[in-house]
Parts: sequence; structure tokens; C-alpha cells
Amino acid sequence: MKISDKPILLVEDDQVDVMTVRRALKEIHVTNPVLDRENGEEALKFLRDPDNGRPCVILLDLNMPVMNGIEFLKELRQDDLLKRIPVVVLTTSEEQQDKMQSFDLGVAGYMAKPVDYRQFVKVMRTLNAYWTISEVPQ
Repeated sequence: MKISDKPILLVEDDQVDVMTVRRALKEIHVTNPVLDRENGEEALKFLRDPDNGRPCVILLDLNMPVMNGIEFLKELRQDDLLKRIPVVVLTTSEEQQDKMQSFDLGVAGYMAKPVDYRQFVKVMRTLNAYWTISEVPQ
């Protein structure tokens, strides 16, 4: 399976942010399917279903209902089948404690969501370049 066929799992409860991520990824020609779940509990259920393929990367918000991002990371890192999936925190939180906890739980990156859409596209472009999500030339 080519990396461009693997899904990106977006764990985000704000539907405006979901649409913004999808739009930005489309704009930079990322062809991976984007699957979204509203909280950590739903994301774990998806990831633990053997009928679902593993995502190439998880984009994770921290502030969510039911199971927040830190709780999700704790569960994910304890699961031998899932713990190696790269996770990039994509959040509005600038709290130092959130950053420290995220890195302690093995995140691959921590990126603040810019308010400005053009800046957000730059963040997505950086993410794509680093993780080489898409194989489509830009």
C-alpha cells in the first residue's frame, strides 16, 4: 500500500476545524483520505477495529469532550498494536503543561492552530513535508 493510500486520522471535535484541515490538505494536494473522529474514545474504537487500516499519522486536538487528547495518548501508548502510529498534536492550547505531557507521551510534533487560514496552510504544508504524507509533487 502506498503511503498516499493510507488515511490521516483527525481527532477533532470542532467541525469548523475539521473543514479547515480538509480544505488546507486539499489545497496542498494531499490525496490521503482524511477520517475524522470527535474525541479520543471514538478514535480508539476506530483504531482497534481490525477491519480498519492503520493511519499514516494522527492529527490530535487536546481539548475535546468524553476523552481528551492527553487521555487518548495515554491509552494509545499502552496499546502494543497502536503505540507506534505517529501523532501530531494540532491544538489551540499554548499551555506548557500540555506540551510537556504530550511530548512525555511520545508525540511526533506539537503545532498550534493559527487563526489565519494562510498560516494554517503553511502548518499543513510543513506537516506534509516532514511526514511525506502525500507522494504527489507540489
